[in-house]
Amino acid sequence: MSEFLDSAQTYLPILTKGLWLTVAVTLLSLLLASSLGLFWALMRTSNSRLLGGIARFFVEFLRGIPILVVLFYIYFVLPELGIDLTAFQAGVIGLGLTYSCYIGETFRAGIEAIPKGQVEAAKSIGMKHGLMMRRVVLPQAFRIVLPPYGNNMVMLLKDSSQVSVISVAELTMQGKMLASSTFDNMTVFTLVAALYLCLTIPLNMVMRQAEKRLGGAR
Repeated sequence: MSEFLDSAQTYLPILTKGLWLTVAVTLLSLLLASSLGLFWALMRTSNSRLLGGIARFFVEFLRGIPILVVLFYIYFVLPELGIDLTAFQAGVIGLGLTYSCYIGETFRAGIEAIPKGQVEAAKSIGMKHGLMMRRVVLPQAFRIVLPPYGNNMVMLLKDSSQVSVISVAELTMQGKMLASSTFDNMTVFTLVAALYLCLTIPLNMVMRQAEKRLGGAR
């Protein structure tokens, strides 16, 4: 045990560098995914069949491709078309695009769960579509989608490890490099797992508290 603690004291500063990069990738990807996801959801729930069809095609297309392939395409193929991105940028965009499809479907389900009577009532008092969405539909939909949205956040955090395949030195990549140089696989990857838990457990707790508060405010 003392040997493990001594090694952990040496390894943690190195792994912490990757931990902060993991947090940065996750937050930026989540921002992109949430923004695009809401956009896809609004397109899917609009009265335009064309917009709905475009959004549905994009969502189904990206959901059918593994994240690794999306990352490889953005990082290795786009430069051949004249679009050069850093590994960090490619990782954020790849994760953001992929998760926007899942978050978009979550948002769409929440919007469609709002009783049609409320929508008709808003229209009957002269609310325009944009105002109705902001004041009637989206606030209620947010409460509905919060639990699955929280799950998507946790999954995105864990899937941020996949950007290591395009040389982003986040937590998993730092763990791989450290293990290959020290051959202390057990200690290194035990610490990597513990650091991920230090992120996911508090995040789950925060989301549960938010669900309780919003649930009580209904």
